[in-house]
Amino acid sequence: MIVVVMGVCGSGKTTVGRDLARAIGAAFIEGDDLHPPSNRAKMSSGHPLTDADRWPWLDAIAAEAGQLAAARRDVVVSCSALRRAYRDRLRAAGPGVCFIHLTGSHELLADRMAGRTGHFMPPGLLASQLATLENPDPDERAAVLDIATDPAALVQQALEYTAKWTKEEFVP
Repeated sequence: MIVVVMGVCGSGKTTVGRDLARAIGAAFIEGDDLHPPSNRAKMSSGHPLTDADRWPWLDAIAAEAGQLAAARRDVVVSCSALRRAYRDRLRAAGPGVCFIHLTGSHELLADRMAGRTGHFMPPGLLASQLATLENPDPDERAAVLDIATDPAALVQQALEYTAKWTKEEFVP
C-alpha cells in the first residue's frame, strides 16, 4: 500500500505522514526532500512552481515509492499533490495508491506557516497553493481530514481509513 498524505503548505503532511508510517511500520518518503535545488530556490524566493517544475519532482516521488512497494514495503509519502493530474502522476507508483487529504482554514494554515522556522516555503505561497488545490474527486481513493484536531487524532483517523483500504472496503 502507498499512502500519500497530501495538502497545502502548513497542513501537517510531514508530521502526520511520519507518525502514520511509524504506526503501520511503513517506509516514509518526505516529498520535499526530492525537490531539485532549482525548485527549492524558486519557492524560497516566493515564486510558485509551475507544472513543468513539478512533473520531474512527482515522477521522482512515484519512482521511489514504486521501488519500495515493489519490494513489498508499505509506503507513506508526504506530498502536496494539489491537483488531480499530480495525484494521477503519483498513482504511477503502483496499484493501491490512496490519499489522506489534510485540510483546514486559511487562518489556521497561515498561523502554522508563520510559526515555523527553517522551512524553504514562505508563508506568501499559501495563497497560490490554495488557488491551485483541486480537492480529491469522489472516484479517487481519498479521505479528507480536518487539521483543526491534534496530529495524534489525525493519525488515528488515517489508520482507520488505511485499514478499510487494506480490506478493500473503502467508500468515499
